[in-house]
Amino acid sequence: MGRVRTGIVGYGKVAHTHAEALALLPESEFTAVCGRDLERARAFAGQYGVQAYASVGEMIERGRVEAIVVCTPHPAHAAPVVAAARMGVHTLVEKPLAASLADCDAMISAAREGCVRLGVISQRRLYEPVQRVKAAIDAGKIGEPMLGMILMLGWRDEAYYRSDPWRGSWEFEGGGVLVNQAPHQLDLLQWFMGPIEELFGYWDNLNHPTIEVEDTAVAVLRFGNGGLGTIVVSNSQKPGIFGKVHVHGSNGASVGVQTDGGAMFIAGMTSVLEPPINDLWTVSGEEAILPDWQEQDRLAFSAIDATRHYHILQDQDFLRAILEDRDPMIPGEEGRKTVELFTAIYRSQRDRAPVRFPLDAEDGSHDFDGRLGSSV
Repeated sequence: MGRVRTGIVGYGKVAHTHAEALALLPESEFTAVCGRDLERARAFAGQYGVQAYASVGEMIERGRVEAIVVCTPHPAHAAPVVAAARMGVHTLVEKPLAASLADCDAMISAAREGCVRLGVISQRRLYEPVQRVKAAIDAGKIGEPMLGMILMLGWRDEAYYRSDPWRGSWEFEGGGVLVNQAPHQLDLLQWFMGPIEELFGYWDNLNHPTIEVEDTAVAVLRFGNGGLGTIVVSNSQKPGIFGKVHVHGSNGASVGVQTDGGAMFIAGMTSVLEPPINDLWTVSGEEAILPDWQEQDRLAFSAIDATRHYHILQDQDFLRAILEDRDPMIPGEEGRKTVELFTAIYRSQRDRAPVRFPLDAEDGSHDFDGRLGSSV
């Protein structure tokens, strides 16, 4: 198998995770990084022995880069993806795919027109207990998935929002808990439950007066198969508790995963504190397996660096997708579904009405899809 010449756009905390992966993987020849602040890009490049550039175009042209990983703040994802696609370069984007549906559509369209691969990071799909939940649903072990639930309670203090100048603002972060902390769980909910038909939601800032964005959101959903769902996500509970996704089936059986525990993970600032585990499992004949799975997962977790392991696996899949001329495990179209979901919550509060799916981008909207001036 060959190698792909790779580069990174951005030099923040999560960029280091991808740099370590790209430097390690046999499918990658890690060569370059670019960013608006060339001095910061050079400092980053010096840590990995690569070249720094001031722009995506320069990095691709002079560095002969074939694939990039975009690690910029969320509203700045689209520009490098579109530029790279027009130059025939593949792109893997940190979650979420973008902060707006308009940006998502521009990225997906550019990738199709450029005949390049577009993927989005959602490494929690690779967690072993998450894989068990998906496999059980696909095998029909719970009948039809009829009730899906997200409960994610965590805490972000003022120091967190001060750690980067873009955090906590509509313009530079694109949103709060929905856009930054909850996309992994939102992705898993729709992956488990299938297409969404309708959503009604609210959001607010409960106890973070120094930021603009929401710290809490709730929603109720109707899925295309007739199932129901609930979403409760918040950054307002000290010191940080857990993230859970549970699915209850038509035959009465339930499966679930706690993806995050102890305190919520912050790239470059904290480590993953507790292993992801299946915390709910009532499949007939399998109820007694749960303690064994939990023990297996705790042992496996202690043997890896969880902040790097699953990113490495997804980076590797993306590079192999390029080399094998296939779609990556999580293509851009899947990433758009998460953006569609949190956009629906913003719009629902703005319009004081349920939102029907699918959602189109709102061209010319001046309220950023319901984010600006619509808090209750």
